[in-house]
Amino acid sequence: MSLASGRTYLAIPGPSVVPDAVLRAMHRASPNIYEGELPDMMPGLTADLKKVARTDAHVAIYICNGHGTWEASLANTVAPGEKVLLLSTGFFAKAWGWMAEARGIEVDVLEFGNGNTFDLEQVADALKADKGHAYKAVLAVHVDTSSSNRNAFAPLRDILDDLAHPALLIADCIASMGCDRFEMDAWGVDIAITGSQKGLMLPPGCGFVFFNDKAAAARDALNRVSGYWDWKPRANPEAFYQYFSGTAPTHHLYGLRTALDMIHEEGMEAIWQRHETLAGAVWAACEHWGQDGPLTLNIQNPELRSRAVTALAIGKPHGAALREWCASQAGVTLGIGLGMATEDDPNSEGFFRFGHMGHVNAHMILGLLGSVEAGLGALGIPHKPGGVTAAAQVISGV
Repeated sequence: MSLASGRTYLAIPGPSVVPDAVLRAMHRASPNIYEGELPDMMPGLTADLKKVARTDAHVAIYICNGHGTWEASLANTVAPGEKVLLLSTGFFAKAWGWMAEARGIEVDVLEFGNGNTFDLEQVADALKADKGHAYKAVLAVHVDTSSSNRNAFAPLRDILDDLAHPALLIADCIASMGCDRFEMDAWGVDIAITGSQKGLMLPPGCGFVFFNDKAAAARDALNRVSGYWDWKPRANPEAFYQYFSGTAPTHHLYGLRTALDMIHEEGMEAIWQRHETLAGAVWAACEHWGQDGPLTLNIQNPELRSRAVTALAIGKPHGAALREWCASQAGVTLGIGLGMATEDDPNSEGFFRFGHMGHVNAHMILGLLGSVEAGLGALGIPHKPGGVTAAAQVISGV
């Protein structure tokens, strides 16, 4: 017998749960893309997108995933043969660097390891050593979806300003935007990128690149920008099709309009606080279980943890077994241990992740944690019972 019949819950760190209201908005006949409500709603939609990023700058919308926004950010700012400085604290920073290298860009990597944050002294030393200002950009991930660490950007801006270094500061906010606090303008970020499938509560398929005037000037200084990735017509269109370099992602746009309405009705401050509380409940449960067992959070310092995703180690083969039990017996899908493989565990069977981003609330998180605690018991994995009670106390404010 399985208890998984009924509505399943996808508790992975993206794609996240899509609200029913967003699904209803998308469930419609194809619209006219030449005139009418779809072109008419774009100015308000882009203005509301910029409110999520906390910026007065520009935004370009692409039909792509997060990897596409990596490429878009580079295609508009760094020419083949030029250099960037990459600050790596997880799998996705490395992957962004690989994409840069594939474009012929020279990438210098400062490696800080999974679970750590930037060593600001090392960053400052690397930029000081760049006396000729060869680095065109500093690439850094706000929240790495694999390691679940969260990095600060205002200190990076302070370093660049103190050294009068002209490099652009580019932030990957794919896992964090709409979940973890992010302030593009206040923190001095020149370019921020994100995707539709996490905090924005849409299916995968749209990417968003926010860029300021300094970044726009860098694009204008390039000899060429590929026609598809060029953000200039997308951010300053003379016709509707220029927003998307072709046919619009029509149904995503209707869904996005509804998602943005939901976001701004709740308010960004309230959304950040909701994610803060629900993440705290997840951490409380995991720390409680780990008192009498092998479960540990990848990020030990709570100040460095994402409020959108939590990466965990539990030992081989417990991670894979727990994910299988939760899916088959409870209808809950946990995230794989992406980018966490070791020599002793090449398939990451000892790791898993919780996604708690976007359209989540207290009963969803408590249901997730209750299913995991049941799985720990059913599989005989050592743990201290009572993690769900610890989580409930965080939610109740006890």
